[in-house]
Amino acid sequence: MNVYSEIAGNKLKTYVALVIFFLFASSILYVLGKAMGMAGPGLFLFAFLISMCANVVSYYYSDKIVLKLHNAKEADREQFFDLYTVTENLAIAAGIPKPKVYIIQEPAPNAFATGRDYKHSIVVVTTGLLELLDRRELEGVIAHELSHIKNYDMLLMTVVSIVVGLIVYATDFFMRAQWFRNSDDNNRQGALWVVIALVMSIIAPLAATLLQLAISRKREFLADASGAYITRNPEALASALEKLSSSSVPTMSSATNATAHLFFENPFGSDKGSKKSWFVNMFSTHPPLTERIAKLRTM
Repeated sequence: MNVYSEIAGNKLKTYVALVIFFLFASSILYVLGKAMGMAGPGLFLFAFLISMCANVVSYYYSDKIVLKLHNAKEADREQFFDLYTVTENLAIAAGIPKPKVYIIQEPAPNAFATGRDYKHSIVVVTTGLLELLDRRELEGVIAHELSHIKNYDMLLMTVVSIVVGLIVYATDFFMRAQWFRNSDDNNRQGALWVVIALVMSIIAPLAATLLQLAISRKREFLADASGAYITRNPEALASALEKLSSSSVPTMSSATNATAHLFFENPFGSDKGSKKSWFVNMFSTHPPLTERIAKLRTM
């Protein structure tokens, strides 16, 4: 397998996951609408607007929030010369403007990219990552993060979050509405739709979240392959991942579930160590490090 086929394969898997995701969301909304006897999509349009507004605000201001949350400071070019020049050179190779570079004073090795587009992008790395990796390995990590920017992953995950929010709002509204529903108004067919909708309302939020996590993991594989394409050196990224997998440094002190998907590797460290079961991996924002390393070494 080469880099080109890996990139194409990961893009295809992402598109398939997105199609399934949106078909699933549409099915949920259709069933809820039938159960409530809705003639039009007004209620769910309202739920969509609420979810979209919340996520659009997050999309435009999430970079500032995340930087503040992790106490990140803009990197000085002289003090962090290697980091600054690596980012500058790879941005040219990737064909995008150089993002701003920030540092987190944190011993746990990690990195992430944020920002809504090419012109408002930021790459953040921890001091622990800079101490652990050599320049070649650092290039692999930065290329991975630049790939997230180039592939519009922040925009994609915002859209997915909007749909997840829509499902959560709609199912929550439906469950609450049942308290005020007059059972005498239901015919036998309507009652069947209500039962189906009640079951789907219980499982839909979890299923939507699992699909969201699956898309996030596919984008990590795509960023690995795209990063290898930028550097033309997949072994550099594989070596960096290997060092991270064997690092004994504690997990990130400022890590939260809300920002875990942004990082180069799971900031809680759950991807390290022995191989996890497929069930545990389903609830992870990142694929296992061993699997990422193995894929890179087949390119």
